[in-house]
Amino acid sequence: MAPMANPSKKSTPNNSKKNSSFRKYIIGFWTLFGAGILFIIVLFLLAGWGAFGKMPKFEELENPETNLATEIFSSNGETLGKYYSENRTPIKFDDLPDHLIEALVATEDERYYQHSGIDAQGTLRAAIFLGSRGGASTITQQLAKLLFTDDVSKNFMGRVMQKFKEYIIAIRLERQYTKEEIITMYFNKYDFIYQAVGIRSASKIYFDKEAKDLKLEESAVLVAMLKNSALYNPVRRPDLVEQRRNQVFKQMERNGFLTREEKDSLQQIPMKITFTPQGHDEGIATYFRVYLQGFMRNWIEKNPKPDGSSYNIYRDGLNIYTSIDSRMQEFAEDAVAKHMANLQKEFDRQNENNKTAPFRDINEDEVASIVKNAMRVSERWHKMEAQGKSKEEIIKSFDEKREMRVFSWKGTRDTIMTPKDSILYYKSFFQAGMMSMTPQTGEVKAWVGGIDFKSFKYEHVKQAKRQVGSTFKPFVYATAIDQLKLSPCDTLPRNHFTIEAGKMGTQNDWSPRNSDDKYEGMMTLKSALANSVNTISARLIAKTGPRPVIELLDKLGVDTKDIPAVPSIALGTADMSLFEMVSAYSTFANEGVYVKPVIVNRIEDKNGTVLYQHVPETKDVLSKETAYVTLNLMEGVTQFGTGTRLRGNWAVNNAYYKKAMTGYPYDFKNPIAGKTGTTQNGSDGWFMGMVPNLVTGVWVGGEDRAVHFPGISFGQGATMALPIWGMYMKDVYSEKDLGVSSGAFPRPENLSIEINCDNYKKGKNDSQLIPDELDF
Repeated sequence: MAPMANPSKKSTPNNSKKNSSFRKYIIGFWTLFGAGILFIIVLFLLAGWGAFGKMPKFEELENPETNLATEIFSSNGETLGKYYSENRTPIKFDDLPDHLIEALVATEDERYYQHSGIDAQGTLRAAIFLGSRGGASTITQQLAKLLFTDDVSKNFMGRVMQKFKEYIIAIRLERQYTKEEIITMYFNKYDFIYQAVGIRSASKIYFDKEAKDLKLEESAVLVAMLKNSALYNPVRRPDLVEQRRNQVFKQMERNGFLTREEKDSLQQIPMKITFTPQGHDEGIATYFRVYLQGFMRNWIEKNPKPDGSSYNIYRDGLNIYTSIDSRMQEFAEDAVAKHMANLQKEFDRQNENNKTAPFRDINEDEVASIVKNAMRVSERWHKMEAQGKSKEEIIKSFDEKREMRVFSWKGTRDTIMTPKDSILYYKSFFQAGMMSMTPQTGEVKAWVGGIDFKSFKYEHVKQAKRQVGSTFKPFVYATAIDQLKLSPCDTLPRNHFTIEAGKMGTQNDWSPRNSDDKYEGMMTLKSALANSVNTISARLIAKTGPRPVIELLDKLGVDTKDIPAVPSIALGTADMSLFEMVSAYSTFANEGVYVKPVIVNRIEDKNGTVLYQHVPETKDVLSKETAYVTLNLMEGVTQFGTGTRLRGNWAVNNAYYKKAMTGYPYDFKNPIAGKTGTTQNGSDGWFMGMVPNLVTGVWVGGEDRAVHFPGISFGQGATMALPIWGMYMKDVYSEKDLGVSSGAFPRPENLSIEINCDNYKKGKNDSQLIPDELDF
């Protein structure tokens, strides 16, 4: 028998083929693996070389291109508003609360402090599970995408190429910046929508507070929004955002930032936001911010950057430190809103049977002319004209009813009316202007240019000029005191007085009438000013001449080119702005020294370098004696004249009238110098009020002079404007930190003009005052 073969030493054709195939698979696998690695390396290299699109240079990584909002600060450090193309205001890492950073890391990138830009573990997980168990983008990659890549590509290969770019940029960012700097840049760059670009803007808009003051539950809301701020937005979808917020708490517990008890407790807190939009039409001091834009344009034209280019308030991140005090600004806006709502209600009531409402003393043809002129300057007219529409088509469109949203004192309301009717509707509203200023420094502390900036863009502090009425008279009295050394106790007859035609520039005989039609007896100058006696003002300007009064105004910062040198200006026929009136009156309170009003104290660039520092502009205009005696005259206005409503002993019987006096009784006990002003037919109501370190002016009137009350009881400065001053000052005095004086005006040393009428002159009866009668 032949010996059996050893099977272990015998090869078969099949085994050889299997071994050969296995080796091929192994070789093929490693070849493919190596090729894949090589392919990825090549993709990284190509991405780094810019083959898939522009890559940032080192300098761009050092200074990433961002649009930074210019921030406007009040004198007490609050943000008044911003100018921006993107509402981004940078924040420093030290101002980010720890819980905000913890929430971000726990939710968006658990291994943030362990990786160098790319999370290999997360990337592998995302690749294996195709993203179903979470994405792989690190915080650094998300920042890279925000900084340097375009919108997300819609096709797969484009997205892959974009991802490689993000990887390269993320790695470079990690090499260039610290982890803290990357987190700060990410929070500064992210868009939370509603004009909230960056965490600081988002904190203000969604919670009305600075980021450093956020509570943990508020920080969690903002971190929840990072997933998709349009989808997870607390304004649009509060329930969805609350669920996402609670997931943030869960992630913080998982990563050891919260205990289970803390997480459970936080998840029970209802989500609450304080939505505070920061659009250009929202917030406080809206009219002031528009005026400030003009100031900045002028400054930018004269102050280029070191490289010769111009600053841009919408993207250069400037910091503007203004003179406005946010507390006083809020008091001013609140006083205007409260009084004007009540005044408007009474005005509408008195117009119920007025056929030409809201106008008075004009016929229907004149009403039609006003409406036609308003149509021609309207935005609708300009748009349709630009579209090539004919004049007839445009006019016809004003009679077609349409849906619209209109302003009302009870809030914006939806209605249906024709554009022509909307013109009449908006013209029916009284407007107001208010400005408050520190006379010693020129700092403007409050600026209210109208009743609602969204609906009424025309500004009534600096832009508008209106007849000033009797508020002009102190300039006449001051000129007379300066020239003639008059005392408040000197007397003049209140009887009729005429300046003949041809004298002092008059074309016809000029015989002013007194508002009370009383022309008998003698009056002290103090009583005459307190009660706005026109005939005595006429006698004074006849003695001084109108030219010296205009020269005084010019020294007080008033534009006098359109003020004629005629005696009638003594009664306030001149048009002046509220800005001019407040700055001029401030000279009396500042002992005769004029200080040019200031609205900007300092401007800094985004790095804190001072670009502008205000230097006060002052000039001596009046002697201390003249300024003080004029103030003493004006104190009489609030002691026993047209401004006594500021005192606690004034009362009215008419129920509607009393209701219009919003905030009454004011019950001021301290010295107040002031002057009311009322123009013909009550078209304009003024009140100028002064305490030693604060001068405030108020104007109220219709857009058109034909919009006014039918009678003087409501159509006077004491009713239209004075209540705003009263409410404002009550609030100002309630805020002790503001330091507004309630004392007497400083009396000059060696005062030569006697102001105490008891000491001025005694007659036969010592209890009876008999001042000298002036011979004019």
